[in-house]
Amino acid sequence: MPIETVAVVGGGTMGSGIAHVCALAGCSVHLVERHDQPLTNAIASIHRNLGRQVEKGSISEEDRAAALRHVQGSLSLTDAARADLVIEAVYEDEKIKTDLLADLDGRCDAKTILASNTSTISITRLASVTKRPDCVIGMHFMNPVPVMRLVEIARGLATSEETHRSAVEFCTRLGKTPVTVNDSPGFVSNRVLLPMINEAVYCLMEGVADAQSIDSVMKLGMAHPMGPLALADLIGLDVCLATLEVLHHDLGDPKYRPCPLLRRCVAAGWLGRKSGRGFFTYPQ
Repeated sequence: MPIETVAVVGGGTMGSGIAHVCALAGCSVHLVERHDQPLTNAIASIHRNLGRQVEKGSISEEDRAAALRHVQGSLSLTDAARADLVIEAVYEDEKIKTDLLADLDGRCDAKTILASNTSTISITRLASVTKRPDCVIGMHFMNPVPVMRLVEIARGLATSEETHRSAVEFCTRLGKTPVTVNDSPGFVSNRVLLPMINEAVYCLMEGVADAQSIDSVMKLGMAHPMGPLALADLIGLDVCLATLEVLHHDLGDPKYRPCPLLRRCVAAGWLGRKSGRGFFTYPQ
């Protein structure tokens, strides 16, 4: 099924980024949020990031103007009902996502693909609350979405070949590189990444080195573009903690146990860049 109209539910960092790349690819995009201010912030973020691409010469001013015409903000899921593809990008919480998908399932056309941007939660479990598990798939974009090329395509147990093919073709149209993985906690990306971040936090907690030194070792010695602690701050320490908790619970392996220092930072409200302080401090 050709995908021309896309609804993105959730206007945070990931949702606004997904809406951005969909609009730039010429899709009609409905960006849905629950409240006025988050929606205003999301639209402003798209304006700002498209402007940066113009400044860098990666897109033209005409491309920017066309993309902005393709994005419409909405405070109602009713607009999502008319989409060929709905991508949920709400908070990484299973109940929030299943409640939303069950609601969308009752609103959308039977052929509409329901995709989740989840980075850890089972697609099979998410699909089970719908009457269309064959049309449910994981489309895990990477942050920042306009820059990162990978989309992790996660197939649930019941995901049909047609749904999978449509998702892969759509991501390719966006200029992304889709990589298909099976439905497993954390898929590949976070199953490999989060234990590394967690171990870096343990190194910090145990006094092996300070945060700058830990990140410098990984950047200079392992050619990582960003150190694991700075990356955790970019992702959000609350998101890192939630992801590790899913891995720990679903896989039952103590190697995924979140570091106590990570828990303390989240409890203190030190969530990384979005709060101004995490393992490093950031000007607001």
